[in-house]
Amino acid sequence: MPVRATTKNTGISAKKLKPIVDLVRGQKVDEALTTLRFLPSPAAARVSKVVKSAAANAENELLARTSELRIVEIYANEGPRLKRFRARARGRVGKINRRSSHITVVVDEEEAP
Repeated sequence: MPVRATTKNTGISAKKLKPIVDLVRGQKVDEALTTLRFLPSPAAARVSKVVKSAAANAENELLARTSELRIVEIYANEGPRLKRFRARARGRVGKINRRSSHITVVVDEEEAP
């Protein structure tokens, strides 16, 4: 039975998260956490936090070990935007969109061959 964890309104755009998320999709949880630990991006730390949360949820609900868990699904969707304005020349306005995202991780036990 799959177990999920989400984080909302991360303050990091989905465009920055998607390459990191694609990197760990399908990996074992232990391997994914090791991969994320050595990535230089601060977004990797946020993804790592959600993966750890999903693993903890699975341990609590399924009584599964972290070493037996695999990331079945992981995705970053767009969240709400903060709309800001900056003054420009001649009384005009420059629009600033501060994008955020929601990260969802689904883990499940590996099937024994």
